[in-house]
Amino acid sequence: MAEAPAQPRTTPPVTAPVATGGARESGPLPTARSRRRYRVVLVGLLVLTVGLGFAHLAVDNPMPVGSEGFWLVAQMRGSSLVAMAVVAVCQAMATVSFQTVTNNRIITPSIMGFESLYVAVQTAAVYFLGVSGLGMLTGLPQFVLQIALMVGLSLALYGWLLSGRYANVQIMLLIGIVIGGGLASVSSFMRRMLTPSEFDVLTARMFGSMTNADPMYFPIAIPLCLAAAGLLWWRSRRLNVVALGRDAATNLGLDHRRELMVTLFLVSVLMAVSTALVGPMTFLGFLVATLAYQFADTHDHRRVFPVAVLTGFVVLCGAYVVMKHVFYAQGVVSIIIELVGGTVFLLVILKKGRL
Repeated sequence: MAEAPAQPRTTPPVTAPVATGGARESGPLPTARSRRRYRVVLVGLLVLTVGLGFAHLAVDNPMPVGSEGFWLVAQMRGSSLVAMAVVAVCQAMATVSFQTVTNNRIITPSIMGFESLYVAVQTAAVYFLGVSGLGMLTGLPQFVLQIALMVGLSLALYGWLLSGRYANVQIMLLIGIVIGGGLASVSSFMRRMLTPSEFDVLTARMFGSMTNADPMYFPIAIPLCLAAAGLLWWRSRRLNVVALGRDAATNLGLDHRRELMVTLFLVSVLMAVSTALVGPMTFLGFLVATLAYQFADTHDHRRVFPVAVLTGFVVLCGAYVVMKHVFYAQGVVSIIIELVGGTVFLLVILKKGRL
């Protein structure tokens, strides 16, 4: 019997490995390259944070480094560092969370009129009570009252516009813009009626400045900031689901409206603390959030939040150190930040071509 012809031996085709930057896995940082990049960014921001913080304490300090006199001077400067840290946490986490629940990376919580309410309260005090009215707004009870007013206004707005049959985030934002514009117009009218001396004193309070942060406010501001930021951090996985949109979040079993209300309440607390502590910082949050998304390069809020907070502190402290110790013009720090933030805002809009 003839033997069957031998079948040719075949080997599986050899394919060249696809260059993916390392082992790929599921998750917010799917490749080894992205994970390595995130760690480098985080370590770099930490180094800048420590370096700029020490520079703020040591530059132009007349006492030798490490001496008792050096630490006495550093302690006096330390209150501004604490204020910068509080503002960085508040602005960064509030803006990132607000952009997530509104599904828009252009707008910021300032659109809800927090700064306008702060300006209206300060202007009304001078208009009705004179320059001494600003003194009456200084104190721990007055600080708590300003926070309560801002949070109360935002809760009333959210509860009214996000409840009912036709609840709509876009309508809420539109009403917030209208209220903010109305308060700004009233404040502008009252400022026109002030004397030059009263106007000069009031103008100093209209710009965000670390000198506005009185250390006696810290026992209230720091716990509120840490509590609200900690809750947002704890709910970061829920924010990841909310970012998918209302329909997707609902299909995944999440109560979208409840998550929206809770997040907006925490955002209100953070923005109220920041504004009442140092004054208006309109474009700081937008600048920090935009840079954080670029640096972190991930959708995971648990990783975006630390980058945003560190970026906020680096921006604030870096601008403060440069303007105070190089140009000796610490009063224009907030103006520089607003200028840079506004420029970035315009560039982003021009790049996207839409709001």
